[in-house]
Amino acid sequence: MTAGESWAEGPGGGSVVRRILLGSQLRRLRESRGITREAAGYSIRASESKISRMELGRVSFKARDVEDLLTLYGVADESERGPLLGLAKEANVAGWWHSYGDVLPGWFQTYVGLEGAASHIRIYEVQFVHGLLQTEAYAHAVVARGIPNAPRAEIDRRVALRLERQKVLVSERSPHLHAVLDEAALRRPYGDREVMQGQLRHLIEISENPNVTLQVMPFSFGGHAGESGAFTLLRFPESDLSDIVYLEQLTSALYLDKREEVAQYERVMKRLQEDSPDSAASRDVLRGLLQLI
Repeated sequence: MTAGESWAEGPGGGSVVRRILLGSQLRRLRESRGITREAAGYSIRASESKISRMELGRVSFKARDVEDLLTLYGVADESERGPLLGLAKEANVAGWWHSYGDVLPGWFQTYVGLEGAASHIRIYEVQFVHGLLQTEAYAHAVVARGIPNAPRAEIDRRVALRLERQKVLVSERSPHLHAVLDEAALRRPYGDREVMQGQLRHLIEISENPNVTLQVMPFSFGGHAGESGAFTLLRFPESDLSDIVYLEQLTSALYLDKREEVAQYERVMKRLQEDSPDSAASRDVLRGLLQLI
């Protein structure tokens, strides 16, 4: 996948991770047999670009296409075919976020699916508190500020989506969230004094959870490694899936998975974590900010 490409082309986003996983397995099978994308496309009455999109997990899978490709690749054993065909079926199941399609752009559906499947989520934020850590009142203030002319019903729907996403942190297979928040994100007011106080208290409380590590990059440190802006690093339990860097833009997003690009963001995140006060000291920073509001 190259920068700027989106995986979420299927209705409702589908099961993003399963599509990527199946696509990568089909690519390895094709390459191990020395079969070109053109030849693979011909076998399923499709183009070479269609095979490329399938292998990137960017489109939904038809069971017949997967069956024909497995036959072409010499996969005849049912014990090997069965799981891959089952994965193809699961990959087309719409995620819970499908019901929020009226307020959820396609490019962000991809991220929601990846976020929900990740085992580790590492984030750096500078503009505001990350969506997974926002209170309802703070989220409402952020959304209302971002789309000031939107009707109340739309704002409420967007906030409800954000709160639904947060359930991943208390799910049975909750990921570990490691967040580094720039002090600017905590000092910039969204909502009134009560809203900001509630948000800071929530951060102090949630940072005590065993699966959440929260650090604050203070102004007093000066310039730091996060000069390029906010980003998210996602890691998955499936060994076949590479880490992904998510970079959000105004009307789209970039998803980076090239090893050298991910490695650069890994180094920046490591420096941010090393240079920021640890969790306990960061809670003290939060308490200090709370006293200033």
